[in-house]
Amino acid sequence: MMIKYGVISTDTLIDDLLHWKTLYVAGRLQKPVKILTQNENSKLQAALVSNLKSAVTAAFLMLPESFSEEDLYMQIAGLSYSGDFRMVIGEDRSKVQNIVKPNVPHFQKLYSNILQDCPQVVYKHHLGRLEIDKSPEGQFTQLMALPRTLQQKITSLVDPPGKNRDVEEILLQVAYDPDCGFVVHQGISGIVRSSSIVQSAKTILTAGAKKSITYSMKKLYKMTKGWLRKTS
Repeated sequence: MMIKYGVISTDTLIDDLLHWKTLYVAGRLQKPVKILTQNENSKLQAALVSNLKSAVTAAFLMLPESFSEEDLYMQIAGLSYSGDFRMVIGEDRSKVQNIVKPNVPHFQKLYSNILQDCPQVVYKHHLGRLEIDKSPEGQFTQLMALPRTLQQKITSLVDPPGKNRDVEEILLQVAYDPDCGFVVHQGISGIVRSSSIVQSAKTILTAGAKKSITYSMKKLYKMTKGWLRKTS
């Protein structure tokens, strides 16, 4: 069995969980994972919960007024792949679906408390359906709750250079925009795109060119296999 691992400081981990600076680790922890051991760090615990809430909020902004639980988990699982150039060349296009479909009960366990406590959603657990407030006021509340880096990305997309308007003013404008969800998606893609390029460069430097090429060829094989399975 092959294991891919990384080492990260607690401070850097908490920073990404809270602010989505890279969404590299935060994105992985928005999906069901097996935590082998964990110390009693209250800041880390709070950051882990905050990251899950942020994932739900971002997904809400990109979903319609009514949707299924599976739609929500597909949206959440796809956050960290939005804008990743490896999803164009090198990754199985069905990757998000392959993560969610067999793991819906694990996603439910991870997110059910957050959904039940969220005042902006009607969670019909027995039907597996959700309804959210898509009014400009509701969307503004959600935009204001997004992680700092994503708010900054959205601001840079919407605000013309040199205008320097207040973040709150810009987010209010986005809340009234019919393309609000698309703007949020573009903001997330901007974070992930930069992060995926940096991580790929680090992989080449740390693993070496030969191992990186071998790993990439395996990814291409998986992507092609997934594509052929879809078309057959």
